[in-house]
Amino acid sequence: MHFDPEETHVEPFVHRTRKVKSLHFSFAEVQSSMSLAHPDALDLVYTRTMMGFLLFHPAPARLGMIGLGGGSLAKFCHRHLSGADITVLEINPHVIALRHEFSIPEDDARFRVIRADGARYVRAHQDAFDVLLVDGYDSDGLPGVLSSKRFYADVAGCLRPGGVMAANVHLGGDELSALLARVQRGFGTRPLAVADRESGNAIVFARKGGGLVALPAEELVRPETVEAAPWEPLREAFAHVRSALGQQGGAAGTENGA
Repeated sequence: MHFDPEETHVEPFVHRTRKVKSLHFSFAEVQSSMSLAHPDALDLVYTRTMMGFLLFHPAPARLGMIGLGGGSLAKFCHRHLSGADITVLEINPHVIALRHEFSIPEDDARFRVIRADGARYVRAHQDAFDVLLVDGYDSDGLPGVLSSKRFYADVAGCLRPGGVMAANVHLGGDELSALLARVQRGFGTRPLAVADRESGNAIVFARKGGGLVALPAEELVRPETVEAAPWEPLREAFAHVRSALGQQGGAAGTENGA
């Protein structure tokens, strides 16, 4: 796969306090944050909202990610979804070079970080994943190639039947409406945007081959592979996703069983 020279990629830097280590392209934006006391925890709210894919696909066998960043989602899924084979795609070699700064595990039989252009990868790989998490921001924001109608159509093709995309989108108003229209054209099904009150982001969910229907609350129990402590913060995120789905008119249900 062809890449531009490394110098075309902005080199991020690491900022550390007594409690937190964070990844930045500039001080104005936090790309990723890691608690030093709990390095595998999902420190930012939007990452917990992205885990809402478990409402729609609770046991993915093959999990893909576009964008490594500080590896929050990669580490969490590697540790707590032990039945999932995980492939992380990251185009910026400087980001990959910092994986040890953020305690990202070494590649092994079920986990790998690949230097790749995410848009090209999904175009070339059909039926590759059950779930794809898209969080591919760079120093200029969300790349156009990761937010086009062509990209979302390719994502749908890259997913197995019933597969789910969860994408982090830092857009609002008319820009978000336009992006949702592209997702709907690419997938052929209605997406769901869940606003993140903390960051101003929205997490966009879409399902291949049908609309989004959340598991009934009584059926969504903590998987044996997920420990009790990290499951608790996800409950609030799941409730937020269910609420947005209910407002859209989907099947929501209550959260008291999740």
